[in-house]
Amino acid sequence: MDWAGWALFGLVATAALTASMISAQLAGLTRLDLPLVLGTVVTEDPDRARVVGFFLHLCAGQGFALGYAAAFALLHRATWWIGALFGILHVGIALTVILPLLPGVHPRMASQRAGPASTAVLEPPGLFALNYGIQTPLVTAVVHVIYGTCLGLLLQAR
Repeated sequence: MDWAGWALFGLVATAALTASMISAQLAGLTRLDLPLVLGTVVTEDPDRARVVGFFLHLCAGQGFALGYAAAFALLHRATWWIGALFGILHVGIALTVILPLLPGVHPRMASQRAGPASTAVLEPPGLFALNYGIQTPLVTAVVHVIYGTCLGLLLQAR
């Protein structure tokens, strides 16, 4: 596997995913603000949280890119369509496992069971992140397929 490529192309793919998610949010397609969600784990200030969250997302994206690179290496091939399939698997796990569990560890996110006394500043994403809008699962799926496709095109199995 092209490990130097992983380091660079993981950043490229994560930047493409993050830019696509932010663009979709600004276009009103979703209310999911991933940099804000991640950054508010560290700080209450929303502006600082978005900056911190952006860099946390880049780091997480590098970790996932390492997983994609390892999977490509095990398969002895890297193609756009295999990357896209990995993206579908990735988003499936993110929307059904990772995001629904987030309120359990996020200090500023309400849970589904939090009542009016909750002081949380973020609403829980819910299953498939539907609490952030009906189009959120589709938008999230599309950007993760873009991520996987980028990695499948850019990484070379060796």
